[in-house]
Amino acid sequence: MENQDPRLEPLFTPWKIGNVEIKNRVVLCPMGGTSLFGWMEPLHFDKEAARFFLERAQNNVGLIIPGIAPIKNPIGGKWLYQNKKMFVELKDFMEEIHATGARLFVQLTAGMGRSWAITDPLVKIHNSPVLRTLAKPFMDVPYQSAAPSELPSRWSDKVTTRALTVKEIEDIIDAFAKTALLCKEAGVDGVEVHAVHEGYLLDQFTLSYTNKRTDEYGGSFENRYRLPVAIVKKIKAACGEDYPVSLRYSVESKVKDLCYGALPGENYTEIGRGMGESEKAAKYLEAAGYDMLDADNGTYDSWYWAHPPQYMPQNCNLEDVAHIKECVSIPVVCAGRMAPEIAARAIGEGRIDAMGVARQFLTDGEWVTKLKEGHPEDIRPCICCHNACFTMSHYKGVANDQPFDDTAHMARCALNPVTMQSEKYKIVPAEKTKNIAVVGGGIGGMETAMVLAKRGHRVTLYEKSDSLGGIFVAAAAPSFKEKDRELIEWYKREIRKYPIEIKLSTEVTDPQALGADEVVLATGSKARKVPIPGAEHAIEAVEYLLSEKEVGERVTVIGGGLTGCEIAYDLYLKGKKPTIVEMKNDLIAVGGICLANTSFLRDFFRTNEVPTHLETRVSEIRADGVTAIGPDGIPFDIPADSVVLSVGYEPTPLAPASRHVHIVGDADKVGNLRTVIWRAWDVAMKL
Repeated sequence: MENQDPRLEPLFTPWKIGNVEIKNRVVLCPMGGTSLFGWMEPLHFDKEAARFFLERAQNNVGLIIPGIAPIKNPIGGKWLYQNKKMFVELKDFMEEIHATGARLFVQLTAGMGRSWAITDPLVKIHNSPVLRTLAKPFMDVPYQSAAPSELPSRWSDKVTTRALTVKEIEDIIDAFAKTALLCKEAGVDGVEVHAVHEGYLLDQFTLSYTNKRTDEYGGSFENRYRLPVAIVKKIKAACGEDYPVSLRYSVESKVKDLCYGALPGENYTEIGRGMGESEKAAKYLEAAGYDMLDADNGTYDSWYWAHPPQYMPQNCNLEDVAHIKECVSIPVVCAGRMAPEIAARAIGEGRIDAMGVARQFLTDGEWVTKLKEGHPEDIRPCICCHNACFTMSHYKGVANDQPFDDTAHMARCALNPVTMQSEKYKIVPAEKTKNIAVVGGGIGGMETAMVLAKRGHRVTLYEKSDSLGGIFVAAAAPSFKEKDRELIEWYKREIRKYPIEIKLSTEVTDPQALGADEVVLATGSKARKVPIPGAEHAIEAVEYLLSEKEVGERVTVIGGGLTGCEIAYDLYLKGKKPTIVEMKNDLIAVGGICLANTSFLRDFFRTNEVPTHLETRVSEIRADGVTAIGPDGIPFDIPADSVVLSVGYEPTPLAPASRHVHIVGDADKVGNLRTVIWRAWDVAMKL
């Protein structure tokens, strides 16, 4: 029964792309790893992705755009149109999609160019003639990163891309048309061209700072936009003028220099596509034949616009996208941390045509239904962490530091292990009902308790404080962590839907005394102690985050990992003067944290001239500051009114693991919400 907020009504009105009618204004935007034709494996119809999209189609999505389908397979180099069997399976799938009332466009990509997230092993292959030759039948590494011109890779200072030949460009144009025709014959409602967007290959052709060609594909505006224009014309010639072709489009590049983006509200000189060129380009691309712009902002040099972390404001791209809609007559979709009520208002006012959403669909596949039925409080919020969906991390001296398992299985979700892993993580009723005690009411404890309850066990949850949330309450404290705070509140509501006995203000000291069949310990971690003279003068990170201790005007943060950088960012937003001291050669120099997240913080500190001392250790902490030793080995003083220690945590399990005692969360191994929640499922599924 529908009982939706009347403010959301514009979201649930029909609209058209060309002659194709879409039932509502919610667009499931493409995400790497959700291609219907596989990802980092030989071409095939991907049943996991198909299941993912069908479940969301059954939950009131208007338009679905799966993740990029490379027109030339990265593995083996086969053209997508050469595998006819996939399109036979696609046709059957489209009948299932259409039975739900949803529509689906297939997104086709020419490639990544300098934005290809090359890893260190692939760097070695790229730069070795012998290894390149040996690897070519499996993966043609120089082709994958080929760009309009010789350019520095976004990911490795050891890689220079080669320029595509005119023959290769013509083959790409031809492949788009042949593949689009097969999509049309399979019943696909339209195709989306990827992309004059986010600094991918086609975008690199359009941008003067990445296109240095002197032939017909470089130089003038018309030459730089020649490739995306030729692609849509070729598709229309093959499929007919009435077959819809969408374009993934970045309104503005938001780039100040290679690998250096512009922050929201910043006054800067654009070296990519500014609004003036974008107004002209949008009209030009519409005239060429594109039927829709699927729009946001940014490139890989300013990646946080296209993949906004929590540091970016909600609806961060709306004003720019709404402006570009004034320049064209075709529909325009806006993506980028869109809030449904804001999107609905913009749609109702005619400022945009639809709301684009991506990663919220990973976190909660039923969120549109919950919104439509008037239960927004039941939606598990995406916290923009990218900790499972897009773990492409990069820091000084290391290219894309992404484990191969993550590369091969992108679009998983830190908060929802079932997403794109439905065979691995699923609720199976317990063969024998047990009495299970869960000690610790943080995220790990609550997730474990809920999975156990869903399986039919009798669960008691013990928490020594008077509220649930654990250490994540501190992590969620900064002003920009509103989604983290929403997640805690979601857990508090969700856990009470299950027959779980919750005992607050109850400290457990002896797991054996609980008399349970099984005990799960989710007792978290404690701050690591550092052997620095004067450490007693410092404030622990959690003490700062929970406002247990006040800080002065000048604050030195020891530790430039994610928590330390977020504290420094929070301090700056509060008007304080932070200084960061980090022993490594870069900030947040670890794997698993997306470059979209880390580059925002690095760019923010650089732009706002926040003092950052890398390859530096603190030798003494005093009441008036610290003494540090830099890479030159010379001690120097940093005056400070307060010092915050953010040097990591150590597990604090209540007891060692044994046959009937199991450990989850940070008590097992300090990590992030992905490690906490996935570990909770790993343990709870086996009990």
